[in-house]
Amino acid sequence: MIARPFLLVLSLFLFSCVNSQENPSARLVGGPCEGCEAIFDYGQQKLNSIDTLPGFESAVNKLKVSGTIYKSDGKTPAPNIILYLYQTNAEGLYAPAKGAEGWARRHGKIRGWLKTGADGKYAFYTHIPGNYPGSEFAAHIHPTILEPDGKYYYIQDYLFENDPYVEQGLRENPRGGTDGVLRLKKENGILVGKRDLILSKNISPYN
Repeated sequence: MIARPFLLVLSLFLFSCVNSQENPSARLVGGPCEGCEAIFDYGQQKLNSIDTLPGFESAVNKLKVSGTIYKSDGKTPAPNIILYLYQTNAEGLYAPAKGAEGWARRHGKIRGWLKTGADGKYAFYTHIPGNYPGSEFAAHIHPTILEPDGKYYYIQDYLFENDPYVEQGLRENPRGGTDGVLRLKKENGILVGKRDLILSKNISPYN
């Protein structure tokens, strides 16, 4: 029987090889990341700095998240950064669309891509994700970053301040510069949160 850790490493290696062939400049940094390759699934879509994830219009707990992505100095806005997001539905499941394959099946239908403009700003509309059924794991939205030079990596999840399962340890040395815990307020019936990001912050190795 082949050990599970070996299968995981092999899978990551194979995904890396395929990704390198399709995107010659692409390189995963910051250590292993299962699923980060899904950031390339946008294909020929034209990406904007604002996106609405599937299910927003019919959601009960509507959510808007916005912020600015900065270069490593933490001051200069970073243009042309792609941000990939995916999350569970309100029941805590990554429910795929009918006939979905690959990462679209693994990550479910609630996912999307953004690309910053010259001001580095981004925003997305979605809903509060559910906790995994029967677990004590904080509700979260997964983010992955792709820089123009091909570096891609995951950063700390978007989390929610009032979630009882958010651990203090997640606030220390977070990947992406900020702890990711959203402090929400309600505006016009929508929960609103802000999170700025700093490229390369606490991503090691980064080259």
